[in-house]
Amino acid sequence: MGSNRAAELLRYGKSRDGCLSLSQGEGTVSTPDFICQAVNTALSDGKTFYSFGAGLPELRQEIATYYSRIYGINLPTNRITVTSSGTNAVHYALLSILEEGDEVVAVTPIWKNLIGITELAGGSIQEYPMTQTETGWVLDLDGLFETCTATTKALLIVTPNNPTGWTMSGPDIERVTKFARERGIWIIADEVYGRCVHDASRAPSFLDYAREDDRLYVVNSFSKSWAMTGWRLGWLVGPTDAEDKVRDLILYENMGPPTFSQYGGIEALRHGEAFLASQKSLWQSNLELVMSRMALMPRLRMVRPNSAFYAFFKVEGCENSYDLVKDMIDEAGLSLAPGAAFGKGFHDYLRMCFAVSPEILEQSLDRLQKYLEKA
Repeated sequence: MGSNRAAELLRYGKSRDGCLSLSQGEGTVSTPDFICQAVNTALSDGKTFYSFGAGLPELRQEIATYYSRIYGINLPTNRITVTSSGTNAVHYALLSILEEGDEVVAVTPIWKNLIGITELAGGSIQEYPMTQTETGWVLDLDGLFETCTATTKALLIVTPNNPTGWTMSGPDIERVTKFARERGIWIIADEVYGRCVHDASRAPSFLDYAREDDRLYVVNSFSKSWAMTGWRLGWLVGPTDAEDKVRDLILYENMGPPTFSQYGGIEALRHGEAFLASQKSLWQSNLELVMSRMALMPRLRMVRPNSAFYAFFKVEGCENSYDLVKDMIDEAGLSLAPGAAFGKGFHDYLRMCFAVSPEILEQSLDRLQKYLEKA
């Protein structure tokens, strides 16, 4: 897997006094009290024993109810497994299907951790990059399909996408689903940002077009929509015959997420819509600020994202985004994520998380502009 230089730079930025860090995928709003109170109650009630391997039955049922209410999709609970984060869910999905050397075609850019855990699971990554145009990011499906070979075991797709904010359309999801079904290829769809869209209640899901027996895993998480990044709580939806295999992986690894934290997940799904709406309002107003300010900055090339809470932009003249991030930390007191961490061909990109307070965002944009004007 090699060293994770992006993680090293993240730690370096956080260690510098006065440095503003917008490199991680989390904001400055903490988990709302109503979720925390549910955990406090669970602890007081003695919910401190081992959980079920696939997660608390109450939480699995709540996830099924959530899909019915928000997506209009009816899921039996035996297709739902509670996991210790969305990343953990991706790892279980990969471990359940891969044999040593199996090829996974990943649509990039995606966060380095997803590439790393694919390799950790024994897979070989084949990256297929999207293209930035004047109006948005574009995925050439014909080219993606041509990249798949007889040794391709799975497609790994993050939609809505971190870091670009691109979202796969319903018709394109249907095309990919049909292609994978005909070729016997698995799809691992990371839909963690599925509710973090700016012009709709939710993004199209692969579950909208899938059959129960399709070779499909859909990953989701509590981290982004309900400000629960530190909780490490997510879930995995798989085909009808996958429950036992994934449950066994969990039992061998960590026995699942802490029991009491799962009660926080139940509360988030039941009563979290108002909080999510307030989050989206913040992200949308911050996005307007980012777009207006970056339009005036030299050397930047960025298109408007329609989901998530990142500005992913090209810096003209940049040859190594790792070096650029290090220099920006030292010279400007600003830490961003290097584009090279998201795949090959993004060495001249940076990612800024704008899910922060307007005050911190203003200061960060000021520092970025001054740095670019001096460089």
